[in-house]
Amino acid sequence: MLKVLVTFGTRPEAIKLAPVILEMQRRADIRPVVCVTGQHRQMLDQVLTLFDIAPDYDMKVMETNQRLGDLTARVVQSFTAVLDEAKPDWALVQGDTTSAMAASLAAFYQKVPVGHVEAGLRTGNRYSPFPEEINRRLVSVVTTYHFAPTVTARDALLREGTDPATVFLTGNTIVDAVRWITTRAGVRAQGLVAPGNRLLLVTAHRRENFGEPLRNICHGLKALVQYHHDVEIVYPVHLNPNVQGPVREILGNVERVHLLDPLPYDEFASLLAQAYLILTDSGGVQEEATALGKPVLVMRQETERPEAVTAGNAKVIGTDKDTVVAEAGRLLDRPDIRDGMAIPHDVFGDGQAARRIVDALMEKASARPGAAHVQGRDSGTQ
Repeated sequence: MLKVLVTFGTRPEAIKLAPVILEMQRRADIRPVVCVTGQHRQMLDQVLTLFDIAPDYDMKVMETNQRLGDLTARVVQSFTAVLDEAKPDWALVQGDTTSAMAASLAAFYQKVPVGHVEAGLRTGNRYSPFPEEINRRLVSVVTTYHFAPTVTARDALLREGTDPATVFLTGNTIVDAVRWITTRAGVRAQGLVAPGNRLLLVTAHRRENFGEPLRNICHGLKALVQYHHDVEIVYPVHLNPNVQGPVREILGNVERVHLLDPLPYDEFASLLAQAYLILTDSGGVQEEATALGKPVLVMRQETERPEAVTAGNAKVIGTDKDTVVAEAGRLLDRPDIRDGMAIPHDVFGDGQAARRIVDALMEKASARPGAAHVQGRDSGTQ
């Protein structure tokens, strides 16, 4: 039986790896061993409960206001001990977090082959997003097999000289998760938003936006509800003190702004489906919004998910207060423009990414080297 050590530490990683774990659990010839770093403790536990996933290992590395270097060192050291005990055939990581980067490095040191889910995303700017852009580049260097979610991501890997025989085009597992979760009942916005009002769903928490950029975003959101009296903002606020502080200071007493604790994923997905407009600095939300056909304004300087922009669902607007107000106001004042962005697209996959990833792991485990390269599986992921 093939033993795969699946490692993650944050809520987005858990959401995107849950379909892969569930797919492995359905099969008799592969066993997932789940290791969590605990990088996002409370929010991570919500996802584990939702998908009914029980970790085999919990490294509990989280510390308040931890520095990236300290977190990296703790994950490498702790994950090395897990590798020694679990003795997996593969280590599987996702995305671009510090947990993914450090775990993949530890696996490389132990000569355990690494599979990278959501490989190949790039902005080309090493400091945007920070530290994610460098994290995912480093993971790619030590990865054995790359599971690219889109043609754009696959082509980025090939341009960097990655062996084509190690790259698999799979689609993004977020589509698997969204399709699974939208079959379940979630919270309804009617309990928050007055009848007839429009819901603007906001997420903003990235490290690169700490400080003045986040304050600018908050002032822009405050102005939006003052200028548009039929608009209500729902903002699940990340638990990081660098987010909680400015958000609650600026928006805590603003009428028609609802600051919530982080939501279980089924409740958040329900709000996504009901939103008139989404403003975010999250990568995963860009994918979810595109799959659901929701307009999304990206409050960052670059995006590593250009597919959402090309599809017409997303626009990158930065963090300037006046720009946030103007771009969101344009979609609020011009329903025709907003509706043109509100069309579902399958650029991130068809909901079968987890199956393809597990198939590839099984095929590679049983095939001779280089024999299992997946050919022609574009599956609508442009």
